[in-house]
Amino acid sequence: MDDTTYECIVVGGGAAGLSAALLLGRARRRTLVLDAGEQSNLPAHGIGGLLGHDGRPPAELYRIGGEELARYGVEVRRAVVTTGKDAGDAFELTLGDGEMVVAERVILATGMRYEPAPIPGAEERWGTSVFHCPFCHGWEVRDRPLGAFDEHRYELLRLWSDDVTLFDLDDVAELRGPGASLTHVVLEDGTAVPCEGLLVPFTLHQRTTLAADLGARFAPPTPITDDALELDPLGRTSVDRLYAAGDVGVDPPSIVTAIAAGMNAGRAVVVDLLGMGR
Repeated sequence: MDDTTYECIVVGGGAAGLSAALLLGRARRRTLVLDAGEQSNLPAHGIGGLLGHDGRPPAELYRIGGEELARYGVEVRRAVVTTGKDAGDAFELTLGDGEMVVAERVILATGMRYEPAPIPGAEERWGTSVFHCPFCHGWEVRDRPLGAFDEHRYELLRLWSDDVTLFDLDDVAELRGPGASLTHVVLEDGTAVPCEGLLVPFTLHQRTTLAADLGARFAPPTPITDDALELDPLGRTSVDRLYAAGDVGVDPPSIVTAIAAGMNAGRAVVVDLLGMGR
């Protein structure tokens, strides 16, 4: 390996990417993290349910993670990867400024783009008063008027409030409230129903075309996504030397599972670099 080639480049500086890079750094592997700064949970008030970090703002967790990586010599750069190429014995990634970086192995931790149901006012409240996971956000809206759009989500929300309304998606005209806050769900007939937390359906989509550019195979469609990556239990993709972790796979989206997946992918890279894996 020459001085310009990394042993591994991690694309994405969220929970999965930082977790993978931390393991790689501790294993003394020459590692670069390329972070576009587009983590899906940044709008959230805090992380719900992560042991030792419950309620911590996501940006603060990522800052702490970056400081930990620095102790092990992991390089972290704010950059967008525009294209990628498998050159046979290495991957060549082109950045937004035209620079090319090269690595023996790549971990894709780019995350997914979350798209809530198309309700006027949902997007600007996404991750705060409008959310997809009651386990992540339910405690913060406990004992308030809440809403959901199907029986399953309705029953889940009743763990946190006795005041839950089951809405019909076709009957909702808009969401109302100051800024990212929600105060009412307005129906097509003009009725404004008090609601301060709304659990909504959502879909997931790849943030970039990088996985496709590098030839990774996609898993069969699920109810929430049609472009999750096919991965083995340690995050190996269908492409030799290419790995992935976090929301890009088919596991349920969660910061806890993303951290675990990042650790597994990092471990797979270390083992494979030693010729002990595939």
